[in-house]
Amino acid sequence: MDYKYIEQLLERYWQCETTLEEEGILRTFFGQKDIPAELRPYQALFAPQQDEVLGDDFDEKMLAMVEEPVSVKAKSIQLTQRLMPLFRAAAIVAIILTLGNAAQAPWDKSWQDPRQTLADTEQIVDSTVVVPVQAEYLGDSIKTVAPAVKKY
Repeated sequence: MDYKYIEQLLERYWQCETTLEEEGILRTFFGQKDIPAELRPYQALFAPQQDEVLGDDFDEKMLAMVEEPVSVKAKSIQLTQRLMPLFRAAAIVAIILTLGNAAQAPWDKSWQDPRQTLADTEQIVDSTVVVPVQAEYLGDSIKTVAPAVKKY
């Protein structure tokens, strides 16, 4: 037997293009006992469901489950515990900024204008006082004598 129509209906069903009547045809077809082997995997989707009938005590069971006492273990949290992640984040930011400033300090002078660096060096050399030293030979040792330096 040719099942092209059923295959076409299945293809339209997967594309969400079937009507309610066509879905009824699929349910009727898959409700039969003789279904070809290539269409059997789809039988569970369209076969009439044999739902379990709810008993008269279903409502009572559900209400009993809902009305069971629920135990909640509440734990009080102090404000400092609640803000601890914020404190940690602030400490990390402070450490990073401090390390960044400390790492930047040695580089500050190297980024100056070379003419300014040269002027600073000349100023240091100009302010250095050179004092002549006299040396006397005393046999096997040398004695150095520094002259008196006048302070202005």
